[in-house]
Amino acid sequence: MENRNIELDIKVPNHTKYLSLVGRIGEDIAKEIDRYLGDRESLAYQLNLVLTEAMTNAIKYAAQENSDEIVHILIHVGEHEVQIKIYDCGQGFDINDIPAPDFEKLEDRGRGIFLIKSLMDSVQYVKRKEGNVLEMVKKLH
Repeated sequence: MENRNIELDIKVPNHTKYLSLVGRIGEDIAKEIDRYLGDRESLAYQLNLVLTEAMTNAIKYAAQENSDEIVHILIHVGEHEVQIKIYDCGQGFDINDIPAPDFEKLEDRGRGIFLIKSLMDSVQYVKRKEGNVLEMVKKLH
């Protein structure tokens, strides 16, 4: 992948059985970026985790009423960063209104967004009329 931009356009059915496939794609991307000088195993783990958590949220909240929906993921690997966009047709939410989870109570609510925000350099959720998008950026430095 040296000095080339890569763009992956992934569309999978709205089912949890595809979570590990999408996570492995993130891992494979991290392991193949020639110009990345950091810890590849750590980057692979992080991309797997954020893709899996974001896709879980899209399945759980965005398309829960329609199991025929797809989860649309766009991954762009540029020279200095990896951009991930996950599209959904749900009602949307304000990403800043999601409280940090209470780990002592082992609460699940908010855990995914908390992890994504912790691991990525930039995270935003944009509500649009034609659908919403969770945009995540990981800098490659």
